[in-house]
Amino acid sequence: MQGDEPPGGGDAEQETDVERSRIVGELIAGLSGLSPSEVPGALCRHCVALLPEVAGLSISMPADGSDRGVVLCASDDVAARPAEIQFTLGEGPCREATRLRAPVFATDLTCAPDARRWPLFSAQATKAGVEAVFSLPLTGTGTPLGTLDLYRRTTGSWSVDRLRTALLVADAVTLTVLALDQASPDFEGVVTWLSGAESDREEVHQATGMIMMQLGVSAEEAVLRLRARAFAQGRTATHVARAIIERTMDLRDD
Repeated sequence: MQGDEPPGGGDAEQETDVERSRIVGELIAGLSGLSPSEVPGALCRHCVALLPEVAGLSISMPADGSDRGVVLCASDDVAARPAEIQFTLGEGPCREATRLRAPVFATDLTCAPDARRWPLFSAQATKAGVEAVFSLPLTGTGTPLGTLDLYRRTTGSWSVDRLRTALLVADAVTLTVLALDQASPDFEGVVTWLSGAESDREEVHQATGMIMMQLGVSAEEAVLRLRARAFAQGRTATHVARAIIERTMDLRDD
C-alpha cells in the first residue's frame, strides 16, 4: 500500500540514530576538558579511530565566504598536503562539496573524469600519495561549516556500509562543532575553538597585505600571486605566506 513504510525501515532508521548518537558521544567525551588549541588535533585523532580504513583525513573551513580557507586539522602529513593544496590552487573536491553542500567523491584522481575535473589538484594530490578523496560537507543551520575530507592511497569506491559510517561521522563532527560553539561565551560568527588554527589563515592574510603594498596590486591579484608561487615551488600557501612575512621570500624578484 502506498505510504506504508518498507519492512524494517523503522528499525534501520532507529539503528542509524543509535549509531549517530554513539559517535557524537565518543567525540564530545574525547574533547571534553581540552583547551581550544588542543581540540582540532584531538578531533582528527578520534575521527581516524572511527574510520580506520582511510589513509588520512582533514577538516577544512571556508574563510568568510571567500575562496580562501583554513585547514583546521589533518591526521598526518599525507592528509595535510592535499588539504592545503585545495586552497592553494582554488580547486578540489572539498571546494565542490562546500559549494554544492553535498558529498563529492573522487574515486580515481589518476585518470578522467576526476583528473579532468580538477587537473591541477589531481596532479598534486597523486604526487603526494593520494589517489582517492571523499569530501563530506559539514552543514550547519543554513551555512556550510566546512568539510570532512577522507583520503585513500589507492583508487576505488566505498561499500555502502563504509559510506554510511563516514556520513554519520560527518554528521557527528557537525554536531560536535555546533555543541562546542554554543558552549563558548564569545561567539563572533566563527567557530571559536578554531583559534588554534586561525594563525595559519592570518599568516596568509598578512602576507597578502604585504604583497599588495610591495607590488601595488589588488587583494585578489596578491592572493593569485601567492598561490602561483606556492604551486610553482610545490609548497602550500601557508608556507609561502610565512616566508614572505619572515622576509625570506620576496615576490618582487619575479
